[in-house]
Amino acid sequence: MKKNITLPLLLILLLLLAPSFALAGVINAIAAVVNDEVVTLYEVNHEAEPVIREAEKQAPQDEAARSRIRHTILDRLVEKKLIEQKIRELNIKVSEEEIRQAIEDVKKQNNMPTQEALVTALANQGLSFDQYRSQLQEQIEKLKLVSMEVRAKIHVSEAEEREYYDANRAKYTEDESYRARHIFFKTNDKAPAEDIKRTMTTALMVLAEAKSGKDFAELAKNYSEDPAARKDGGDLGVFKKGDMQAELESAILAMKPGDVSELVYTPAGFHIIKLEERISGKLKPFEGLKGEIEETLYRKKSEERFGQWAKELREKASVEIKDLKGLL
Repeated sequence: MKKNITLPLLLILLLLLAPSFALAGVINAIAAVVNDEVVTLYEVNHEAEPVIREAEKQAPQDEAARSRIRHTILDRLVEKKLIEQKIRELNIKVSEEEIRQAIEDVKKQNNMPTQEALVTALANQGLSFDQYRSQLQEQIEKLKLVSMEVRAKIHVSEAEEREYYDANRAKYTEDESYRARHIFFKTNDKAPAEDIKRTMTTALMVLAEAKSGKDFAELAKNYSEDPAARKDGGDLGVFKKGDMQAELESAILAMKPGDVSELVYTPAGFHIIKLEERISGKLKPFEGLKGEIEETLYRKKSEERFGQWAKELREKASVEIKDLKGLL
């Protein structure tokens, strides 16, 4: 009675015949064997082609450069295969509810009210919903693996958190802020030339008084065409860089406290500005940032530890990279 070929024997035959697989020239072959599972040349090329196309947009790629990309992709696929095997070994599962919740989170973060909006956005990226769902499942599986094998073994001490805080004080310091007043004279490009000239003449007269030291708030109450100025003396309040119109901000940034600007023109009219105060940015307290810093350090340590873990996983595995000269 004729027996079926067993899987190990079939695998041996595949490995022996791999270099000669061809269809109008070699289109597939075994590029690597990872613990008795194969990574094919087709998989490598399929993953490498979009990367090569992106690189070509920046600069022409010769065959050596394309080969380096394909070898990098091969290394990634070997690592991916090892991770998939470890996920199976640890029996890591992802429930339908976890995938559903992940999809809902993606929709929420990207302001997509409906499933159709997500499907359309994915199609624009060349992905079907099923492909994207599969990618999400793989990502969640990997996160669970990282949590079990890496993250759970990481500890971040308060001393490390404080050290990071002290080393990144600039990052946690609020931007400098400003307090200023202004006197506003309304006009625009469409106003008759005579009106613009009259407004500018008045503005220059008030500017001279402001520069001579007269009370700026009183001048604003008397002359400003900003309705609020008659009550608050042209007070603009406290603001940070980026909060003001570009023309006003440009003038304010060049001023010292007590300075009065020249006439500043915006599409709404002429402004005279007095900078009252520059307020140095305050360092945010450590206690309010502790959770954020802890998460930052956990992520950093996780990435470093995962890289080491993946290296050790590969060292313990049986990985054979095939010699495919001219094909990789």
